[in-house]
Amino acid sequence: MLRQFLLGAGVSLGNIAIHALVMAAVVWTARTVRARSGQHPPLRLMAVMIATVSVLMAAHVCEVMVWSLAYEMVDAAAAGADVIYFAFVNYTTLGYGDVIPVERWRLIGPLTAMNGMLLFGWSTAVIFEVLRKTMLEGSSLEAA
Repeated sequence: MLRQFLLGAGVSLGNIAIHALVMAAVVWTARTVRARSGQHPPLRLMAVMIATVSVLMAAHVCEVMVWSLAYEMVDAAAAGADVIYFAFVNYTTLGYGDVIPVERWRLIGPLTAMNGMLLFGWSTAVIFEVLRKTMLEGSSLEAA
């Protein structure tokens, strides 16, 4: 059981680092775009939000890939199972149940789900903050 927690903690910390790096880039980019005044605030808002959500989705896909590599390295899924699919199902807490971990790695799914839930929540908070800040900037431009 300790081995499962150590692997889960290691992969989770790696994914948190990936997410922190992406979040820093997203926030920096949003601030940079916001600092440039434009004549079309609605178009700028759309562009910022599309870019933000797209980058965050890409980050989540990368994080799922990290989990799938970990599953592959320790043979956490049954022979012949698609570990990428298995990682996506766990990370998103979808839980179809058609692929299950081998007995000695049965805690890896819940650890993956916990990591996914936390990172999705973090992404949601950043999306909301970028939207809020971009809308505030747009409203101050309209008032000028």
